[in-house]
Amino acid sequence: MVPLILAVRTAYTPTGSRMKHEHSTTPDQTGQTLAAVVRAILPGLSWRRAQDLCASGRVTVDGAVTTDSAQRIIADQRLVVDPEGRRQRTDILPDDAILYLDRDLVVVRKPAGMLTVPWEIDDGRITLADVTRAALQRRDRPTGLRHLPPLGVVSRLDKDTTGVVVFARTEETREQLERQFEAHSIERRYLAIAHGAPPEGTLESMLVANRGDGIRGSLGVFAAHAAPKGPPPGAQRAVTRVRILERLARATLVECTLETGRKHQIRIHLAEAGCPVVGEAIYIRDFRGPPIPAPRPMLHAAVLGFTHPRTGRIVRVEDPPPEDFVAMAERLRGEEAG
Repeated sequence: MVPLILAVRTAYTPTGSRMKHEHSTTPDQTGQTLAAVVRAILPGLSWRRAQDLCASGRVTVDGAVTTDSAQRIIADQRLVVDPEGRRQRTDILPDDAILYLDRDLVVVRKPAGMLTVPWEIDDGRITLADVTRAALQRRDRPTGLRHLPPLGVVSRLDKDTTGVVVFARTEETREQLERQFEAHSIERRYLAIAHGAPPEGTLESMLVANRGDGIRGSLGVFAAHAAPKGPPPGAQRAVTRVRILERLARATLVECTLETGRKHQIRIHLAEAGCPVVGEAIYIRDFRGPPIPAPRPMLHAAVLGFTHPRTGRIVRVEDPPPEDFVAMAERLRGEEAG
C-alpha cells in the first residue's frame, strides 16, 4: 500500500509573504475526513491544529470555505489550505450573497452546511436568518437604524442544499408571500445531479411522514401503505416536474420545477424513481447501483420568482450553482469522455 504522504499531490502558491497549499484529492483519500487530508497536505500538523484551520475558514473545498473538519472527502476535489491567512468569519454573510434587497424583502444565497432557521428555539447554531439580519443591520447603520425586527421566514432549504431563499422584512410582506406559496404561484427551479437516468416529466405522490420503512416518502410505496383506504392525516400532495439537461457518466443533470414545496420533495421523488440525488444520505437505501460519492446532496435552488407584494411587479432571481456542484458535474463529464 502506498503511504498516504506519498499519495498527496500538492502545489504551493505564494501569496504575498505566505504560502497557500493547493491539493487535488486522490482516490485513496475518498471517505477520509477533511482534517485528515489537511494533515496529509501539511505533514507533522497536529489534529487540533488541522481542526482549527478548518473551523477558522482557512480551508476551501472546490472553492467553498468548509469549516466542518469531519466532512468526508472524495477523489478529485480541489483543496486549498492557507495556514497564515486571515481567520474567516463564518457568521457573516458576504455582500455578494444578497441577491435582491428592498424595504419589504431580501433574497439571499444560502451556502451548504447552514440551517435556514433554527430547528428549535434554543438551537444555538448560526442560521441563514441570523447572518442575513446581521448583514442588514450593518447596511442600515449609516441611516441610524440599529435594531431591526426579526425576518419573516417564508420558505426553507435543507441544511446542505444551496441556493436562493427569500425573507420578508415586514409582517404584511410575509403574509402575502405565504399566500403565494400556498397558492403554488411561486416559481421554484432547482438543479440536481441524480444517479442514473431519471424519467422526464411529472412525478406526483402523496407524501407521508413514514412511507412504511421508517422514513418520509410517498404513500403506497411500501407494504405498510400498499392498499390505503385513503390518505392518512398529514399526507401532502407533492408534484415535481423533471427536465433532463445533460446526460453524464452514471448520472444526469436535471432541472426540477416545484408545483408544490414539501419537505425533501425533490430528494424523495428522484430516489423513489430509482435515481437518488448524488450525495444523498437518507433516501438512498433502495438504490441498486454503486453510489457516486459526494460530500453533500448535489441539489441547488437556482431560480426563485414571485409577485412583489407591494409593487405587483415580478421579481425573478437566478443564482448559478456553487463550485462544488460545478466540480461534480465536470468530474462526471470527464468520466463520460474517458
